[in-house]
Amino acid sequence: MARIFNFGAGPAALPLPVLEKAQAELLDYAGSGMSIMEMSHRSKTFDAVIKGAEANIRKLMGVSDEYDILFLQGGASNQFAMIPMNLLGAGKSADFIHTGSWAEKAIKEAKNVGNVNVIWDGKDENYMRMPAVSELKFTPGAAYVHLCSNETIGGVQFKEYPKTEAPLIADMSSDIMSREIDVSQFGMIYAGAQKNIGPSGMALVIIRKDLTATCENKIPNFHKYTTHAKEPSLYNTPNTWAIYILKLVTEWVESVGGLKALQTINEKKAAALYDCLDSIEFYKPCAKKESRSDMNVTWRLPSEELEAQFVKEAKAAGMDGLKGHRSVGGIRASIYNACPEEGINALVSFLRDFAQKNG
Repeated sequence: MARIFNFGAGPAALPLPVLEKAQAELLDYAGSGMSIMEMSHRSKTFDAVIKGAEANIRKLMGVSDEYDILFLQGGASNQFAMIPMNLLGAGKSADFIHTGSWAEKAIKEAKNVGNVNVIWDGKDENYMRMPAVSELKFTPGAAYVHLCSNETIGGVQFKEYPKTEAPLIADMSSDIMSREIDVSQFGMIYAGAQKNIGPSGMALVIIRKDLTATCENKIPNFHKYTTHAKEPSLYNTPNTWAIYILKLVTEWVESVGGLKALQTINEKKAAALYDCLDSIEFYKPCAKKESRSDMNVTWRLPSEELEAQFVKEAKAAGMDGLKGHRSVGGIRASIYNACPEEGINALVSFLRDFAQKNG
């Protein structure tokens, strides 16, 4: 079987060493005689897995004991609702920075619960840039400030996070563990696993304990952060497979040198691809230069027919997942942590050949 280069936006590529180890351990995990997918989530064997995953996250990201680390079901979409349910109590309001489709979904869910202040909206510029910190005017007394760190559809990314008086909450689904960040700047970080840290069906939540303590009580137990913090992600049967894969991914990140080394690799990959696109007039990158994502690179061709041809020929050449999101069209290469440099080199070569033949 020939492996392709997977540029899909999510579920996305996983590191090959992670897949190989999971394959080797699939039928018999740690000498237990059963698969990790078959064993009890309350067994000693799985207890070592979930605690190991948490310990790895704390080490790699520098997460202090002031934060709870939770592995919750439902991905980031469930967090869009859980956050206001827990933190946006009666008479409170929250600030939202509207940078694209994923921020919009979070805003929509929050409006079902309480008062929302959209303090910046990139609609007039087609959501092709992130705001400068100087453009943001926060609401005094806001319960929290919410942003999406990286918008996968537009291909824009915060390069600098604002400093806020209210707790800063960030959806980092598509760029978590792709670079070094200061976790202490945030009240909460959450991420759907399926782009950078594992398979679909789970969200990683890193929430400051003082925020957990202020969560609303008049909501169902399953939707309370306090419920899952008290029963370290074992209130119900968690997504054991996803937690196991996340543990393997964090071990792989450590093996390549941690987040500092991975950030250097990711910046190098993105620069090579953007340099190619900028050098060929045939291609039109979408995002403003100062906001270009290192995770999702988006561009257009002269016509939709050429874009369809590009996607088709790229797939035949062993590169899949390049079709842009259905809401905006175009081309998108998602070059998350697991995308190897060889994949970037292959795509750059294909870009040059395609432009020469069709430009």
